[in-house]
Amino acid sequence: EVSIQTDDAFRALIKCEKAKFNIAGKSGDDFSYLPEIEKNQMVVLSQFSLKEIIRQTIFSIADNENNRLMTGELFEINGNEMKVVSLDGHRISIRKIELKKEYNHIKVVVPGKTLNEVSKILSGGIDDDVCMFFTGRHIVFEFDDTIVVSRLIEGEYFRIEQMLSSDYETKISINKKELQSCIERASLLVKEGDKKPIIMNIMEDAMELKINSFIGSMNEDIDIIKTGRDLMIGFNPKFILDALRVIDDENIDIYMINPKAPCFIRDEEQKYIYLILPVNFNPGV
Repeated sequence: EVSIQTDDAFRALIKCEKAKFNIAGKSGDDFSYLPEIEKNQMVVLSQFSLKEIIRQTIFSIADNENNRLMTGELFEINGNEMKVVSLDGHRISIRKIELKKEYNHIKVVVPGKTLNEVSKILSGGIDDDVCMFFTGRHIVFEFDDTIVVSRLIEGEYFRIEQMLSSDYETKISINKKELQSCIERASLLVKEGDKKPIIMNIMEDAMELKINSFIGSMNEDIDIIKTGRDLMIGFNPKFILDALRVIDDENIDIYMINPKAPCFIRDEEQKYIYLILPVNFNPGV
């Protein structure tokens, strides 16, 4: 049991069992209150959906302020579809979910810091709703007994449609856990900051994964179902793992064009799309 007492000098006395704390405070009149927001555009979805959609995209926002738009996520609502997009210059993450109702078009960029904090306090219940309100400058999240108000990031978000090609020369279907485990094992040979790529050598019925670092090297074969050409391509292993860790499907499809073009990990309905740029490597490794 904790008791808190305050006096006229704004000091707080906190007692908990045998511990006592005297803490200096300030007048509450100086506290910055939440701005008045006109709640005219409301979107309702489950806490589970919002928590999941943040988890499955937040890892690919940029962590520096060089381009503020990259530090946020695009929230776009068309009819009964909500799309969330994040990117950092090396990859793009896209998640789409179906809403219970139809809404007017909304397109805003929400700071990643806000979404991280909201995600932490969402219960994640399927039957628990969260209401989102949008204005020209703010977004408001209301759920349970909590209200979160955040400024939006101003500016025109990147036109990603031109980057999302449906063409491919090579398509592989593969067990997600098997691929993830293999790349995790390979990553044990890569020190923090070491930019050694994992190389995928795609053949008729198998894909050879190999990595060569200062610590050592690893080769492993994985069974695949392949459509199209043989291909050898290299990736930053972290970028592949980040996407695999948030995909819940047992088997996944990966689409590739050539060693210089982005690869796409996506499902048939394109409820999720993960675009990852390849890296240069020495084919003789």
